[in-house]
Amino acid sequence: MKRRDFVLLLAGAMTAVRSLGAQQKAMSVVGQLSIYSPPANLRSPIRQGMSELGFVEGQNMMWEYRWAEGHYDRLPALAADLVNRKVDVIIAIAGTPPALAAKNATSTIPIVFIGVGDPVGFGFAASLARPGGNLTGFSDLGVELTPKRLELLCELVPHAAVIAMLVNPDNDMSERQVKAAEEAARAKGVRLDVLRAANEGEIEAAFAQLHADALLVGGDALFNSRPNQLAALAAHLGVPAIYWGQNYGVAGGLISYSPDTDALLRQAGRSAGPAADYLQADYQSQDRSSARPDDPAIDPRSRRRGHRVRRRL
Repeated sequence: MKRRDFVLLLAGAMTAVRSLGAQQKAMSVVGQLSIYSPPANLRSPIRQGMSELGFVEGQNMMWEYRWAEGHYDRLPALAADLVNRKVDVIIAIAGTPPALAAKNATSTIPIVFIGVGDPVGFGFAASLARPGGNLTGFSDLGVELTPKRLELLCELVPHAAVIAMLVNPDNDMSERQVKAAEEAARAKGVRLDVLRAANEGEIEAAFAQLHADALLVGGDALFNSRPNQLAALAAHLGVPAIYWGQNYGVAGGLISYSPDTDALLRQAGRSAGPAADYLQADYQSQDRSSARPDDPAIDPRSRRRGHRVRRRL
């Protein structure tokens, strides 16, 4: 995947906001399928993005939230529940597992995914230029940025001979990240030790086994939801670490390298709003499975925001 194709937007069923004069529902219903736990502050960038296009909760749209709370195995049932609720659009946050659960649950409801590392490789899109189907969204380049993250870590710790990498075995993207890191490690002449953790207890156990000069933390929702734990463990061991996500800087992490998550979330909201309105105005009067416009647009503003990368030292 080339960086100029960083963002995949407005696929198939979401190419325009159209009104055919069909009777509309009082409100659009937007489902949010998240691997995370409920946030303390619900005024999220997603809501900001939707409000910028005139979608206001309680006036013309309402939310249905489903939280997996870090448990990947809960996602299929939660996605099915949103489909049974007959939501107008599903926003899948974050990464491949939520998007895959939503994709398996419906082929007709539009899905906006966030943070899928390889949309084409996982079958979410036929191509970046013409995705087709009912999915669209945003790639976080989790695999593509892995070599660069290892390179930055080597620059930060030039004497490093062994670098550990922490990944979640329940995340479908982890092995691809590992492969990319292994290739980068060979090019740098360093050894890569892979540690795996799928829950909070296993994270503690992985750090207890850590014997390396530096640590590369893989991009994963479980890890991103526990920045304080990971940053504290690395600091306790005195191991320089590079993380995925700007929240690690707030938690005291040494350095992070990733896309601007808030910008991706805000643009997801801007995509979900037209999707819900399009479906409400158009699909209500026709067979949803037959409506497949095949000329999606790419928003250049999202592409620029997607290229913004945060490094914290």
